Amino acid sequence: MADFLDLPARPPKPRTEGLTHVIDPGLTAAEARGLMESAGEYVDLVRLGWGSAYVTRDLDEKIARYREHGVPVMLGGTMTELAWLRGKVDDLRGWIGRLGLEHVEVSSGTVAIPSEAKLDLIRTLARDLTVFAEVGEKDPQALIAPYRWVQMIRESLEAGAHMVVCEGRASGDAGMYRPDGEARTGLIDEIAHEVDPARLIFEAPLKHQQVWFIRHFGPAVNLGNVRPEDAISLETLRVGLRADTLTLFHGRAEAAVPASTGEPPLSTDAARP
Repeated sequence: MADFLDLPARPPKPRTEGLTHVIDPGLTAAEARGLMESAGEYVDLVRLGWGSAYVTRDLDEKIARYREHGVPVMLGGTMTELAWLRGKVDDLRGWIGRLGLEHVEVSSGTVAIPSEAKLDLIRTLARDLTVFAEVGEKDPQALIAPYRWVQMIRESLEAGAHMVVCEGRASGDAGMYRPDGEARTGLIDEIAHEVDPARLIFEAPLKHQQVWFIRHFGPAVNLGNVRPEDAISLETLRVGLRADTLTLFHGRAEAAVPASTGEPPLSTDAARP
């Protein structure tokens, strides 16, 4: 790795801030290995999207590839919702154990799990698993008042959730976002004012959303629903190696002095005979 630039410091793994949670939409074991070899250092957790794990033929092998690089894996919250709907939560817990996973997501974005039932589910699963509770609606037209977001987040944390994921969908057009993908800035600011952002993961699948959060909260913001192909791109945004955030971390410089001569570069006019 090159080391001649003075980049913003990033904490080593396992990190407690500046987390990058990647969504695996159905990668093969070979693709998972490639992701880990090129970007494993920047990935803090992989979520197997929605119910994709249930129909993945090389699931054990894929999980092994992530585990080799010290990256935890958890099933998508849709699996938990469906298991609750069908009365199969104990079976889900057994499967998670057989897979050797230690994390689980509890959401209610598709199945309308009553609030108290969801909190009971968090309490139950938190006894032996690290729970990530998701808050927010997947319906782009559904609006939840900011105070209600704060209330649900606090309740989830009090019930035993390790962190709370703020809904944005894999498409980035619901929950914290308007249907056109723009952030609901007032909502996000109110949430962050009432709840420590270190306990939150903001889903931000689109680049302009990632840029907004880094500019607004700094490189230590926790971001989720990051696509596998964007893991390195996001890391460059966190340390100012992309135009969108370069000046945020490295300032604006006038014409640089070439290190080889110590003289300022010639202007176009000065270079003419």
